[in-house]
Amino acid sequence: MAENGNGAEQGAAEAPQVKMNVLAQYIRDMSFENILAQKGGGGNAQPDIQVQVNLDAKKRTPDHQFEVMTKLNIVAKNKDDSAEMFILELEYAGVFHIEGVPEEQLHPFLLIECPRLLFPFLRRIVSDITRDGGFPPLNLETIDFMALYRSEVARRAAEATPEVTN
Repeated sequence: MAENGNGAEQGAAEAPQVKMNVLAQYIRDMSFENILAQKGGGGNAQPDIQVQVNLDAKKRTPDHQFEVMTKLNIVAKNKDDSAEMFILELEYAGVFHIEGVPEEQLHPFLLIECPRLLFPFLRRIVSDITRDGGFPPLNLETIDFMALYRSEVARRAAEATPEVTN
């Protein structure tokens, strides 16, 4: 920031106001398989739940519009014999109108703030699907999208760094 002649910094008042509107949110793709029922199983199996989360964002044709997608892959296995009980694959997307975010901050904004805003709706859908699929409702733990973003950035940086060999 630059000083104006009085020793005060300029720029703070000039910072653009961030505007974000959710224009739409929807299930883009979903698959649920009750493997336990297909095999004729049931009873009191104790599930071991594994959740994988992937994020994706892309610019849309109208200015300032972005589609942000959270992809979940949830597998429940029986703790006793590791047999799969159910598989849930879900792609949940939101369309956002975003203005005032500096270009260098847009990528993290899209992959942290937008999924964070949609997460309660995603959690409810997962709960409803697992309940309607014949299992107790699965209440997802809160996802730390900042940590997820940082680990993905670190993973990509490690892939981009050439290995040094002697």
